[in-house]
Amino acid sequence: MTIEDSTPEDVTSVEPRGLVLVNTGDGKGKTTAALGTVLRAVGYGHRCLIVQFIKGSWMYGELKSIRRLEPEVEFHRMGKGFVGIVDDNLPRVEHEKAAREALAFAKEKLASGAYRLVLLDEIFVAVTLGLLAVSDVLDLLDARPAATTLILTGRGAPPEVIERADTVTEMREIKHAFRQGILAQRGVDF
Repeated sequence: MTIEDSTPEDVTSVEPRGLVLVNTGDGKGKTTAALGTVLRAVGYGHRCLIVQFIKGSWMYGELKSIRRLEPEVEFHRMGKGFVGIVDDNLPRVEHEKAAREALAFAKEKLASGAYRLVLLDEIFVAVTLGLLAVSDVLDLLDARPAATTLILTGRGAPPEVIERADTVTEMREIKHAFRQGILAQRGVDF
């Protein structure tokens, strides 16, 4: 039977199997798509964990929305902000420490088996910036309980992770309002 031939009862009657989902690419929407999956999981009463590796002190709309999903969603902003750009005044060592702490925290929480879905937001940016190694991400994949879905986001997903993922989506920019001089819009871009 293919998914196209199945009914909702057929699909939901199988044992839960966690997947590895990757949202990558240079276009917008990686985190937003992952949060849509979190929203779907909460709709079924699944417990979810979100760990952000880069985004730090900035306030954006998702933060307020996610708090409304508690206690099903547990959210942890562990990054120290955007590294080396915008308003970053921290020494690199602070960013490296924050990434290592986020990784250790995520591993511990993942190993608990308490979550049906774990989102590691911007983990690939941490790898691209050299704050984490590809081997760190592969170790996380190895530690994932079989029934837990793991979503990894960020530009520059390493080929080794793409190879091991079940579903990979690449967001590609075709056109962006910013390139037309339109600044980021509250409620749409942040």
